[in-house]
Amino acid sequence: MAFSVNVENRETGVYLLVLDGRLDANTSPTLEQKIDPLLAPGTKTLLLDLGKLSYISSAGVRVILRARKSMDASHGTFIMTNLQPQIRKVFEIINALPKTPIFNSIQEADRYLDVMQREEIEKQRRLSNPK
Repeated sequence: MAFSVNVENRETGVYLLVLDGRLDANTSPTLEQKIDPLLAPGTKTLLLDLGKLSYISSAGVRVILRARKSMDASHGTFIMTNLQPQIRKVFEIINALPKTPIFNSIQEADRYLDVMQREEIEKQRRLSNPK
């Protein structure tokens, strides 16, 4: 089965990656090629939509966890959405989910990001206008 990654620049520094097919040792370099340029200081948020991902091997998990680690190091946000049961199970087995926000849909993730941005704006406003 083929594997593809569609990258959408949703706004400055916010990227949605839609993974489709089998992510394994043969296809993980494709994901690396797409995701590596996005792991730059200007990236604020990476959203991975895994709704069309049918299989993931340890090689695929490695690429995803490396991206999450990079985003954590740059204080960015890393989100996974639409995990199929078999994909969620893999991440549960390796105990990788507790640090990663998981949402059932892109819309749910967008609502979360909207709230987080509003909170940050309010925080900055309070800091710039102390009483």
